Amino acid sequence: MEDRSIHPNTRILLDAWRRMNAAPEEFSLHGPRANEHPDLLTNLFVIQATGDGAWEFRSAGDGLRALLGRELAHHDFLTLWTGPDRAMMTGFLEAVHMDGGPGVIRGRGETLTGQRAEVEITVMPLAESQSGSRENRFLGLYQTLGGVPTLRGRPIWRHRISMLVPPDTRPESPALKVVSSND
Repeated sequence: MEDRSIHPNTRILLDAWRRMNAAPEEFSLHGPRANEHPDLLTNLFVIQATGDGAWEFRSAGDGLRALLGRELAHHDFLTLWTGPDRAMMTGFLEAVHMDGGPGVIRGRGETLTGQRAEVEITVMPLAESQSGSRENRFLGLYQTLGGVPTLRGRPIWRHRISMLVPPDTRPESPALKVVSSND
């Protein structure tokens, strides 16, 4: 997921996720601090899989709640999508869970009166809780890419998918070193 066109906040979160998974003990000492990215924090959310196929919001930042115009806790993330988009989103979340890596969704959010804003949503698996619980939980970032002024304060009510970028789980290839000798 080296796409240069992703939002800077998405890039920050993906880099933090990679560092956290590579060396969790060092991350807390040397990683970025939350107060360095206040606009990112207001758009974070956590979703959790339930036994009935839903992905329930466990928490959502104030910026996301304001943009969607409603309290999100205990609502199904999949209800933001309709028809074939909901089926694609279900499969996408399953891929993120199975592959254990982050994925990015590009699309648009629409108000009930038809105004649109481009959005980018990133989801990434959270580590197991310290209690050993095996709950499927994802950390997410909901980022607008443009069009927010055209919403004129109206909440985004439905979403459409433009592009899904599934987790990139290819193993890193070994680094090749070339040594030259003039003997």
